[in-house]
Amino acid sequence: MFYALIGEDAPGALETRMAVRPQHVARLEVLRDEGRLLLAGPMPAIDSPDPGPAGFAGSLIVAEFDSLEGAEAWLRDDPYVRQGVFVRTTVRPFRKTLP
Repeated sequence: MFYALIGEDAPGALETRMAVRPQHVARLEVLRDEGRLLLAGPMPAIDSPDPGPAGFAGSLIVAEFDSLEGAEAWLRDDPYVRQGVFVRTTVRPFRKTLP
């Protein structure tokens, strides 16, 4: 089943986010290569594709996992969580309807 993994950035987390981004993206690439990643990306803090120093409000990942617990465990081990980029995380079942 698909799950939506949402992380909300901590205030002032941009520098840490950028420092650990390569490890975060590497984990997403594994999901992609396994055919389990539906989409992933950051949510800019301002209405701009490149928010610059305003940074990001968080990230959204939609991927396939065996269970809610599996999705939660995957997110707990993400560098953005371990390094304090995300101040809060949410994992919810997701049912793709379109396209």
